[in-house]
Amino acid sequence: MRGVPSVIRTRSGVPSPTWTALALGLIAVAIVAAYHNGLTPPFEFDDVPSIRGNPSLHRLWPLWVPLSPPPGSTLSGRPIANLTFALNYALSGTGVTGYHATNILIHILSAWALFGVARRTLIRPVLSDAFGRDALPLALGIALIWAVHPVGSESVTYVIQRVESLMALFYLLTLYCFVRSLEGSCRAAWASGAVCACLLGMATKEVMATAPLLVLLYDRTFVAGTFARALSERRRLYVALACTWGLLAYLVMRTGWSRGGTAGLGEGTGLATYWLAQSGAIARYLWITVWPRSLVFDYGTAALRHPTESMLCALLVLPIAAATVIALIRRPALGFLGAWFFLILAPTSLVPVVTQTMAEHRMYLPMVAIVGLAVLGGYVAFGRRVFIAVALAALGLGFLTIERNRDYRSEVSLWRDTVAKEPENARAHCSLAVGLLDTPGGEPEAITELEKALALEPRYPLAQNELGIALKNVPGRMGDAVQHLRVAIGLDPGYALAHYNLGVILAESGQVTDALGELETAVRLDPSNPDAHNNLGVALCVSGRVPEGIEQMRSAISLKPGNATAHFDLGCALNQSGNPSEAIAQFQEALAQKNDYLDAHYNLGLALWKSGRPKEGAEHLREAIRINPQDPRAHAALGGMLFESGQLRDSAAEFEWVLRISPGNSAAEGMLERLRRAGLQQ
Repeated sequence: MRGVPSVIRTRSGVPSPTWTALALGLIAVAIVAAYHNGLTPPFEFDDVPSIRGNPSLHRLWPLWVPLSPPPGSTLSGRPIANLTFALNYALSGTGVTGYHATNILIHILSAWALFGVARRTLIRPVLSDAFGRDALPLALGIALIWAVHPVGSESVTYVIQRVESLMALFYLLTLYCFVRSLEGSCRAAWASGAVCACLLGMATKEVMATAPLLVLLYDRTFVAGTFARALSERRRLYVALACTWGLLAYLVMRTGWSRGGTAGLGEGTGLATYWLAQSGAIARYLWITVWPRSLVFDYGTAALRHPTESMLCALLVLPIAAATVIALIRRPALGFLGAWFFLILAPTSLVPVVTQTMAEHRMYLPMVAIVGLAVLGGYVAFGRRVFIAVALAALGLGFLTIERNRDYRSEVSLWRDTVAKEPENARAHCSLAVGLLDTPGGEPEAITELEKALALEPRYPLAQNELGIALKNVPGRMGDAVQHLRVAIGLDPGYALAHYNLGVILAESGQVTDALGELETAVRLDPSNPDAHNNLGVALCVSGRVPEGIEQMRSAISLKPGNATAHFDLGCALNQSGNPSEAIAQFQEALAQKNDYLDAHYNLGLALWKSGRPKEGAEHLREAIRINPQDPRAHAALGGMLFESGQLRDSAAEFEWVLRISPGNSAAEGMLERLRRAGLQQ
């Protein structure tokens, strides 16, 4: 006969608060231990546009601002997730540690909710005879293994996948509140809590659509016994849960019913092809849950890379699905675990997702079914000895999660790992190249990776654009850079960034007229890009259209206050237009943002000199020389200023510096000759 120490249970059969608190504390400690090295990884991949480039995060009031995520991002149509990121931004800006800490906290809360659902389910009459005596340690084992399993790391360590873990929290809270509504004296309050949690989940991620169905299935399996009785006894609750679909429908409609063209039944991937690919994805999910040694950050966009393999996987997955249906009829409790797995995966497995046909974060919540089956099955087979296996498994899985988190330590390390495991993934090669371009000395390898990406997928606008950027800095390859950018634009005429990059290169090459056309297109396609406005302003000034250029530069500053480069360029334009006093203010603002801005010191020094403030001007020219003693411009300007103020000896010293730096400088030689004559006359 199985038994548990009497200190764990009270006479009523309910675990004592002390043991429950200890179990919750152990879960939290295990998660913190497994994710202690997950607080510092930088923003990766979709984090950058969805967090760094998301203006809706920059203020919390009025509330509709953070509840209105921009279209085309991971947060589009997911206002509650966006609001949590806005709270992070309010607390720490773009400091990444706060975002990771919040993700870990959400994961802890989800594990606690899972523990509560599992424990209360195991003591229900349907299961109490088999599992009731050890409900607490069994629930602890399920929650603990799930909490430290490395498959969950993508939903915790990858910041933007908070949408998955937050949705899972609301999913589990919906179920937990429903279970609590079946007992005690606050049933109505708990039922209301279930509806509120479901509503918040609908506003977090579309997978939440299956939550009302899973609650109904839970009711039928563990409470009412039949669907008819469940609907009859709790009609109002199910009507309220069904109403939450209205919010989800509205949010999906706001994204064009297709999440901006990235998901949906008519988004370019045939249903048969996609569903066949999903059989391979599901088989992969099952395997990495059992053997999590080859986790992959990004599997790419190819719907069906290995048809034969996918067909073999279908022969595995379809019988499991069929067995789930049979179990739901004959052994409902076992069937519920299968339904949990397939039902939560259903939205992303049945509706084509163009950007990711397979993603490990989708397994975050479905994994509960496999873990639950393993723990409970082990208990049935081996009794309390299973707890030793659970403890060892949790320890081993925790170490694997720590190891997996190390891959996230940098953008380059994460994509190197991905490329090694998925060498046919063009997006992985391109993303690795983007990281390498930001690494000193990484350009040659970045070019190689981009060429690999284009060999796999020639019609890849992003790779064409990035290769153009990389080749720009290679001597003799400017023409190739321009060509790749033009190919990117040909593949995607609405690619604002490619137009911008091409415009910048053309401007630097002196092709100002062509540059103007590209930069104007970039601003029209993406009016929120401050750099595009600023570079367009510079090009307009170079072409003689100074007032228009100044207007564009002011737009750049309004979009990105504190942009030192934009303030500097505006100062130059104002100086050019004969407004030195305002130019001085812009140069000073540029220096307030970037104190070692050499060109700003130089130009401010000249502007102050021309404005009759030579002493202040000399200070800035000397600062420019301090920053770069080999700058002949600053020495010459300071020499000229000192000459006008009668400081001939100091002026001569500056022009002698110019000749040391730039031998044969005729202007410096001429000034020295004037200084000698002036000295003779004196």
